[in-house]
Amino acid sequence: MKTLDKIPTSKIQRASKLVTTGAKVGVNYLKYYGDKLTKTELEAKERLNANNAEDIYDGLKQLKGSALKAAQMLSMEKSLLPQAYVDKFSLSQFSVPPLSPALVIKTFQKYFGKSPEAIFDRFDTSAVNAASIGQVHIAEKYGRKLAVKIQYPGVADSISTDLAMVKPIAMKMFNMKGKDSDKYFKEVEGKLIEETNYILEVAQSKEVVNTCAHIPNLLFPRYYEDFSSDRIITMDYMEGEHLSEFTAHNTDKTVANTLGQALWDFYMFQIHELKKVHADPHPGNFLVSKEGKLIALDFGCMKVIPETFYKPYFELVQKDILTNPQLFKEKLIALEIIREDDTPQEQAFFTEMFGELLRIFIQPLQADVFDFSDPEFFKQISDLGEKYSKDTSIRKMNGNRGSQHFIYMNRTFFGLYNLMHDLKSEHIIIKNYHTHKTS
Repeated sequence: MKTLDKIPTSKIQRASKLVTTGAKVGVNYLKYYGDKLTKTELEAKERLNANNAEDIYDGLKQLKGSALKAAQMLSMEKSLLPQAYVDKFSLSQFSVPPLSPALVIKTFQKYFGKSPEAIFDRFDTSAVNAASIGQVHIAEKYGRKLAVKIQYPGVADSISTDLAMVKPIAMKMFNMKGKDSDKYFKEVEGKLIEETNYILEVAQSKEVVNTCAHIPNLLFPRYYEDFSSDRIITMDYMEGEHLSEFTAHNTDKTVANTLGQALWDFYMFQIHELKKVHADPHPGNFLVSKEGKLIALDFGCMKVIPETFYKPYFELVQKDILTNPQLFKEKLIALEIIREDDTPQEQAFFTEMFGELLRIFIQPLQADVFDFSDPEFFKQISDLGEKYSKDTSIRKMNGNRGSQHFIYMNRTFFGLYNLMHDLKSEHIIIKNYHTHKTS
């Protein structure tokens, strides 16, 4: 794979790259209008999506940082994005152009004050994995094989300016209005800033390992603070296959169910017992060991779930609340889905929409045992997303909906559901995490 000798770091450089990308998208639309004269609408639209996905991803992968992280997050929205975007953006999870060896050494010296050779017995300057915020190198120390994650230069300093450029597009896409939308962008900005703080990530990683190591069939690396800094993390190198690669060929249902149960228990224990969850459940953060165990990596994005959100959020799972219009409305108000300044039309519309969404979304949470291999469940989610994407009336309403905590909680659940479906896990015991409580 081609390496990068530099990354645009200044506001002008990054804005220029986005403008260039936008110009390419404009050309693609001109081609689309021409294609409509000679091809069917479906063929023309598929080519447009493929070309746009290619050009947008090509621009973002050179920017890296929060811009590429946005693509990574979007790649998890399989029911909302055209497949061309999902396929291309999913590369951002663990396959993007790495830094060149020369830039790696320069970056390492800047972050650690020493060259890699001065710290490790062996250090490979070619990355084995490159993602949105950093890339991973193999090293050795005292005979132990290590993984060293190095953050891309300029990533931490460009978060605010990247989001400022993305904000007008996002507000238009989601029909956000007024200053109330600021809380959502601040939530995302805060999490991205946390993800670039590798000292915090090491602390969070050790906390997860200590509190979740008792869960069966789940493995974690060991972290080394002496060889880590605010932009470098050193941990054990974990041998395994990326989850997406494993699911592409696996036919062993027993292994799929074992991995799925471990994954589900891991998330339910965090959510319900720790009230703090790994809010980045994409395939690039999980490996499968040769023994068929799940390896969890990368705990830079951890979402604290406040009790004021946790209580009404999970009370909506209860059938007696879902079927009681008054109680249901109270929970929607508590979760800021219904607002005081809503018109009667908006109240009715969003009450119906979230009621319909919840009846599908909470099916696994209401069950004792659930089959995540069932395509009908995911078809219902996809169909509902398509239904409301075509609803023109929603464009006339204020899109500022829900507490800011929904952003990462929904990302967690939809990401988890997609991973469970990719595994084709069956007979998953939903409340199994109760049996794994530590004393």
